Amino acid sequence: MQNKGLIKLFALVFGLVCIYQLSFTFIAGSAEDKAKAFAKQKISEEVENYSSLREQEETRYLDSIGNESIFAGITYNTAKEKELNKGLDLKGGINVILQISVKDILRELSNHSKNPAFNQALANADETQKSSQDDYVEIFFSEFDKIADARLASPDIFANKTLSDDIAYDMTNEQVKPVIRRRIDESITSAFEVLRKRIDKFGVTQPNIQRLGNSGRILVELPGAKDVDRVKGLLQSTAQLEFWHVFKGQELIPFLSQANDRLKSILKPEAKKTADSKTTEEEDIDDLLADTEEEETQGENPIFDLLVAPGNQGGPVIATFALKDTAKMNTYLRMPQVRSLLPAEQKYAKFAWGLVPEGSETVELYALKANKNNEPDLSGSVITDARQTYTPVGGVAVSMEMNGKGAKKWEEMTTVAYNNQSQIAIVLDNTVYSAPGLSKGPISGGRSEITGQFTVTEGQDLANVLRAGKLPASADIVQSEIVGPSLGQEAIDSGMMSFMIALALVLVWMIFYYGRAGVYADIALAVNILFIFGILAGLGAVLTLPGIAGIVLTIGMSVDANVLIFERIKEELAKGKAQVDAIRDGFRNALSSILDANITTGLTGIILLVFGTGPIKGFATTLLIGICTSLFTAIFITRMFIDKYGKNGKSLDFSTAATKNLFKNVNINFIGKRKIAYIFSGVLIVVSLASLTLNGLNQGVDFVGGRTYTVRFDQAVNATEIENQLAEVFGSVEAKTFGAANQLKITTKYKVDEEGTAVDNEISEKLFKSLTEYLPSGITYSQFSAGGEDAKVGVMSSMKVGPTIADDIKKASIFAVIGSLIVVFLYILFRFRKWQFSLGAVAAVFHDVLIILGIFSLTYSFMPFNMEIDQAFIAAILTVVGYSLNDTVVVFDRIREYFNDHQGRKFDKTINAALNSTISRTLNTSLTTLLVLLAIFIFGGESIRGFMFALIVGVIVGTYSSLFIATPVMYDTAKKNSEDLLKKKETETAEEDIA
Repeated sequence: MQNKGLIKLFALVFGLVCIYQLSFTFIAGSAEDKAKAFAKQKISEEVENYSSLREQEETRYLDSIGNESIFAGITYNTAKEKELNKGLDLKGGINVILQISVKDILRELSNHSKNPAFNQALANADETQKSSQDDYVEIFFSEFDKIADARLASPDIFANKTLSDDIAYDMTNEQVKPVIRRRIDESITSAFEVLRKRIDKFGVTQPNIQRLGNSGRILVELPGAKDVDRVKGLLQSTAQLEFWHVFKGQELIPFLSQANDRLKSILKPEAKKTADSKTTEEEDIDDLLADTEEEETQGENPIFDLLVAPGNQGGPVIATFALKDTAKMNTYLRMPQVRSLLPAEQKYAKFAWGLVPEGSETVELYALKANKNNEPDLSGSVITDARQTYTPVGGVAVSMEMNGKGAKKWEEMTTVAYNNQSQIAIVLDNTVYSAPGLSKGPISGGRSEITGQFTVTEGQDLANVLRAGKLPASADIVQSEIVGPSLGQEAIDSGMMSFMIALALVLVWMIFYYGRAGVYADIALAVNILFIFGILAGLGAVLTLPGIAGIVLTIGMSVDANVLIFERIKEELAKGKAQVDAIRDGFRNALSSILDANITTGLTGIILLVFGTGPIKGFATTLLIGICTSLFTAIFITRMFIDKYGKNGKSLDFSTAATKNLFKNVNINFIGKRKIAYIFSGVLIVVSLASLTLNGLNQGVDFVGGRTYTVRFDQAVNATEIENQLAEVFGSVEAKTFGAANQLKITTKYKVDEEGTAVDNEISEKLFKSLTEYLPSGITYSQFSAGGEDAKVGVMSSMKVGPTIADDIKKASIFAVIGSLIVVFLYILFRFRKWQFSLGAVAAVFHDVLIILGIFSLTYSFMPFNMEIDQAFIAAILTVVGYSLNDTVVVFDRIREYFNDHQGRKFDKTINAALNSTISRTLNTSLTTLLVLLAIFIFGGESIRGFMFALIVGVIVGTYSSLFIATPVMYDTAKKNSEDLLKKKETETAEEDIA
């Protein structure tokens, strides 16, 4: 090996750099451990809100030492910025994909056009998108073009004042479309920047926000974030700030009285009508009232029966109602028969609810002085700065500053309010935060203040969203994953346990099988692990549970390179070569197989990186890094130790007494047994296809949409009993034991098409009420849904995937699998120059994938662990593809070598000899990998058990297929050509003898 000194220097320097990068993780972790110990000592576990108070003490401690040197001038704050990032599944936190509403942007660009063609196209686009993967704007354009004589450049659509610089009245639809596309892209970019500014001020470490293509989707990852409702509010709030003049509450009392009487006359006859005779409007009313528990008393006093308290004399509050009755009141107040009772000066009144204080069950009703266009007197676009402050009596407030235009209008509004002794409502996203009066005269200079019954955190968030600006359109959470920190810690514990056990098994096996050479391989493996973690830390990559699985799998696969090398050295030694020559030739001859095997695995890893999301990217990242580092350590680090030991003539055995004669003189007729293999595999494939047709697969929410909750109880529960009980509430629901007997994974498609925080909360509350009898007495809804760090029961994690994004995920997964097969086919064709080799490899891969799918289809109903087909399963399939190809390429490489060295030998004998010569390597690598996978399967945590099961099946089937499918298919398609070549060779030899 040339340039040994340079390689040693590189390995040493790179190792030190990796240790330096990882030191930040150890320093940050040490400081956080001290913070936890400090908080635990200071806060008694008996106090109420123990978790919250302890977290505050930890934060206070870390803030106090943040800039103090801990080691070699490194502070906690510096270390925290550079530590190895942990993903949501390890650290807990929130991962959401937001869909910016392109429909809202189109409406805004059209100035909320009332044009029938425009609105019809929007309605049609809504329906079409449910079954289409195209961008919403393209669907809209397609639907608009179907409407006869419809023009995008109409004055009442896009040829308006707002777009007058870009769109002229005489432009065609095709000329308008690029302008609209550009404007939509600008709006989504604006939304991205608004969200980024909000998140930057949120206070979590290492947040991640990125646009997902041109779909209008934005990925937001907040590791360590624990307050789910706060995050949702921060992300989905459009920050539509408005200032309205408001009616005095007492002015609306006559209207409420008349509305109450009118509703009596409407609802009494309604109750008597049959369903068949109802009008559409009456059916809507009945549907909205159907869920109430007071159906028998409806019509007595529909409004006054709901009233909790009247408003204060002279104040802006009309009345106070129970929070649960707001939907019913909204229904009443929207009814045309009720709104017609408003007097002329109030006919445009806009009803709005006040901010609900934390823990309150009631809410106040206001009436804003709107106009026929429903436009506010002043919008929040004039705000230039906002910050959380305090009132003179210590209450929380948000202070705002306006630009010149806003300051002038604000002074006019406050002058009117002061002169009339009325109030101005400050409304954010249709919620009245406060409606103060003015006792000291008009306000000049553009300064104002929002006060209300909110906490410091709520005040900070409000200031944050106002300062960042409003979203140009609504943002719906179409996919979310929430992992509680306690579940994350369990994942770390189980992941590290599986990692250490797998590592120990591999280290012991290599020493057992290869003796001293195995020790050198183990040292190279330890260096490899250091390099992997060091590179991950240096790149700022995120370590996930699948990522740990990728590292552990890399451990199993990385020994393959050493196994290949050692087996080739043993072959060279068996030929009678000197040890030095055998080592040199062994490394050289193994290099081709090592490179081919790792390149094919790497190609599937790249495809996984491109098409995967979240944790799957983490798996692909660690797999790719592991492939690169294992190549370096196996080829160079192991070689350095072996050369150093043998340079003084010391004898180095590449086996032990127990393994010295294993697999010697093996002579299996693989080609002769190929028909038996074809029949066996054919039966397996037919059974798999039959099961896939009849049973199908247990598709996860990734692929079909829905919501899933991991719920932990304080004692073992019956999954079937709970599933039946939940089915009465949700209809479509599935409950399965997830890990321990006291933990369930509950999946439902209830209201899967509906988006918004209100729907999420509704489902969560219904889940809590349905499970109350199985939970400890006294547990509240907030405790159940929080899943805090010390939570022993409740929702430990949750996930939501909308149906549209589920279709996209499924489509991307199919592309990933097909793409990997095409890429591998082309690579093997390029590498081996014969299409028969590519066909054999792809046939084996198809065989492996079908059998894995068949086993999952046959067994998912009774296996004691999760066997859903989701993104993680696709990652497993692609990993199996890579592994199977790895094995197949090594076999093909040896066949090519034997074919070149023994051109006069019959084709089938050449192939059999090649396969028998690789049997030691094949079984050794497979056994090592299986040991690793079994360690992860048993100790690695419930969330990746199905993933590991797929890999275990894949390794077994992949090892079999490389010997009994890939090679026989290649042989059967290439044997005629090889026989012709052999006959030609024999003829040429005979002619030469005659001559």
